[in-house]
Amino acid sequence: MPWNMNDYPNSMKNLDSVTRKKAIDIGNALLTDGYPDERAIPIAISQAEKWAEESSPEERRSEKYGKAPRKSDTHEKNPNAKKLMDAAVSVTYQDNQWIIISAGAKRASDRFDKKTEAIERGQEIAKNKGSKLKIFKRDGTLQETRNYE
Repeated sequence: MPWNMNDYPNSMKNLDSVTRKKAIDIGNALLTDGYPDERAIPIAISQAEKWAEESSPEERRSEKYGKAPRKSDTHEKNPNAKKLMDAAVSVTYQDNQWIIISAGAKRASDRFDKKTEAIERGQEIAKNKGSKLKIFKRDGTLQETRNYE
């Protein structure tokens, strides 16, 4: 069920209002893509918190004073969402960085200089998705697989 600023999951209540607004918008987009509530909520919160950490003051101000999410808002449906929803998450080395990428995705969701940071983020994503995390060595060989299904 879509959410708005007056009706949202209990787990979003401790987010500051700007981060909550972003989480609601992200969550509604995930619901449009077919994610069930129990999977959309932690992903939306995680992504909104990441956005809040990395956003500039101008971006936060724009979000704060922008249009509030409504239950009736339309979101463009991602045709690949269904297959990416359960896809394994990989931590692999590419172009002198550790990247996080889901199987079947065209681009990395995150990039890190340190493998430990990449593993931490990959684990968070895999847990939220309820999928596997595949950790690769720098030479491309599989080091470890963790199952969060």
